[in-house]
Amino acid sequence: KEETGIFLSSDDTFSWSDIISTVEFNHTGELLATGDKGGRVVIFQREPESKNEPYNQGEYNVYSTFQSHEPEFDYLKSLEIEEKINKIKWLPQQNAAHSLLSTNDKTIKLWKITERDKRPEGYNLKDEEGKLKDLSTVTSLQVPVLKPMDLMVEVTPRRIFANGHTYHVNSISVNSDCETYMSADDLRINLWHLAITDRSFNIVDIKPANMEDLTEVITASEFHPHHCNLFVYSSSKGSLRLCDMRASALCDKHSKLYEEPEDPSNRSFFSEIISSVSDVKFSHSGRYMLTRDYLTVKVWDLNMETKPVETYQVHDYLRSKLCSLYENDCIFDKFECAWNGSDSVIMTGAYNNFFRMFDRNTKRDVTLEASRESSKPRAILKPRRVCVGGKRRKDDISVDSLDFTKKILHTAWHPTENIIAIAATNNLYIFQDKVNSEMH
Repeated sequence: KEETGIFLSSDDTFSWSDIISTVEFNHTGELLATGDKGGRVVIFQREPESKNEPYNQGEYNVYSTFQSHEPEFDYLKSLEIEEKINKIKWLPQQNAAHSLLSTNDKTIKLWKITERDKRPEGYNLKDEEGKLKDLSTVTSLQVPVLKPMDLMVEVTPRRIFANGHTYHVNSISVNSDCETYMSADDLRINLWHLAITDRSFNIVDIKPANMEDLTEVITASEFHPHHCNLFVYSSSKGSLRLCDMRASALCDKHSKLYEEPEDPSNRSFFSEIISSVSDVKFSHSGRYMLTRDYLTVKVWDLNMETKPVETYQVHDYLRSKLCSLYENDCIFDKFECAWNGSDSVIMTGAYNNFFRMFDRNTKRDVTLEASRESSKPRAILKPRRVCVGGKRRKDDISVDSLDFTKKILHTAWHPTENIIAIAATNNLYIFQDKVNSEMH
């Protein structure tokens, strides 16, 4: 059972720029970052648990907000470059400061987040306003002291990685060596060093000599969590390619190809569109990969290329509605997926502000809703059911009354606890496992 922890939202009248486009916990789960279509990054910090206020334990409150990207214009190609944040990735913490990478379609930026709660006072050569004193008035020397002040969170851009991509960046992934990261666009994947901004190494290039021969594009990519030489990328044809950077500098020849043969009985005009992989995530153990296509989530074993070891239907009731979903462009929506900390449960979004969870051990699944009506603070979420036809129970919702404008595309799971973050248009919902909260 899930319990709402916090619900953060702009008001009913929101603009396009308020729509959340990415959600990411840091490695400890103490910080949660969201990016939106207006180029802003909002960081939430988990409040420390308080014995006096047990109900406020572990709530996430706004820690810092900053403008990461601005709209730009490419004059050579007469193209407008949106400020929308496509992805955020936290770097493992090395010192008191936090660091994260954020990217729009073209430019990746490294940000440093620091705290300051003291200020120096008692300079010899400067007055209280910071202006230089007349040296003739300085008659004695004093040792400057640090005085406490209100906490200030400072966000500074440390590096800007530009000009690495011709096409739109769809994913970034930090390597387990903590020195390099990769960025992928529709046709190429580049490897960057975190300290070097003026060059990157192209490690995958699937661009054909003649663009008319183009049959597939890269949709997502990720480094292996433990082996710094391995990475995977997914394609619009539904395949996964595992590459080993030890084999060659350019990883155009994959080490393993994961592909499921298509069931001829399900073949239709929409088959290729709905088989496109919108997200791929390694499990924390590094043994499995989780992929999301339009109708299913699949779990792949790295040692088995022929078919996934598990397939879960997210919203199979939409199979008969693909024609209208094609006409309103919803069939091209890119849903993300997430593992829980122990790799035993997987989560992904759906329409009508529904999100789905699948327990890999018990094979049980649940549909929950992230909406204002169902998410009063501390209220237990009720499982929802979609009814296809025939008898309808009291709280069931009919397929025909699903709202396709309300979609859960972006989700994140706390690295160790049962806390999840769900982005529903311009609202961020954070849900917490009720069992956990009662144990504290």
